Amino acid sequence: MTQLTRRNALALMGATAASPLLAQGSGGTTRINVGALRFTSHSASFIAYERGYFTEAGLDVNFEFFQAAQPMAIAIASGDADYAVTAITGGLISLAQRGATKVVGGALSEEPGIDGQKILASTEAYDAGLTDPSMLDGKTFGITQAGSSFHYMGSKIAAAEGAELSFRPLQNVPAIIGAIRSGQIDAWSIVPHIAKPLDSGGAARIIGNVADYIPDYQVTTVFTSAENAANQRAQTEAFLEAFSRGAADFNAALVDNTTDEAERDALIELIAGYVYPDRSLDEARPSIINGAMRINANAALNRSSVQDQLDWFKSEDLVDAEIDYDTLVDESYVDIIT
Repeated sequence: MTQLTRRNALALMGATAASPLLAQGSGGTTRINVGALRFTSHSASFIAYERGYFTEAGLDVNFEFFQAAQPMAIAIASGDADYAVTAITGGLISLAQRGATKVVGGALSEEPGIDGQKILASTEAYDAGLTDPSMLDGKTFGITQAGSSFHYMGSKIAAAEGAELSFRPLQNVPAIIGAIRSGQIDAWSIVPHIAKPLDSGGAARIIGNVADYIPDYQVTTVFTSAENAANQRAQTEAFLEAFSRGAADFNAALVDNTTDEAERDALIELIAGYVYPDRSLDEARPSIINGAMRINANAALNRSSVQDQLDWFKSEDLVDAEIDYDTLVDESYVDIIT
């Protein structure tokens, strides 16, 4: 197995990530760092932490927040983070090929009947005629980096529409939001808790749904170091169990609507503290409710979707053509959706 220092991982990926060194916990718990984005889609981890599910599993969790997916893969590879939940990227795949990372479960998914990720047009582009994805030809599309999930989504949408897109790397989500607000890019695709407020506030316009182009898309996965996957099985199982308990609470209250209002309100307040720390609860509530997508029960993983993503990365020469599914994924931890 290749051992990667933080410097080596950054050199390999050409990106940056910052997080403290791993420390041992006390009181019989194991200290771990967990990478996250301040997205509603990461709520399972926040719920598991706040409701003590991680503690009950013997884990002392510290969150490290990022603004893009690729730096999380670097943090896992270098040992600065132990587990993370985010989209599959070219960086994650390349690090898996080098024996540094491993996908061990699934998280956010597109599901028929549940409002999912949206395709946005800038207000300027919309007013100029970009009112439907079929009109994307010749337009600019915002991405964080080449080989990001935004790159994958944009390419799949463009291929289905026979369109040629110009991809503009902007490094992180806040920068893309600024670019679509100002008309510096024409289009983007993003989770509904971000897309819908942009649309309702007049900063951008929703012109389509990602699920129409990528059905059953495994949007995010749970991943860790190859070392943890191979040699820290009890710890990895404990993380997945606690994470899954958080996901079950989230799905019941905000996706399936099978809980009472008190439980729903309690979770909305909990999530708002992480996703919208600078907003009032009343301001945050609509975005959380409208942005709730399914987080897979028991961290089940959609094999077909992951394989499709891997195939796309290889077809675009963004990763080595020789890497296979088993190099990226350890299927021994969770149920597999085929």
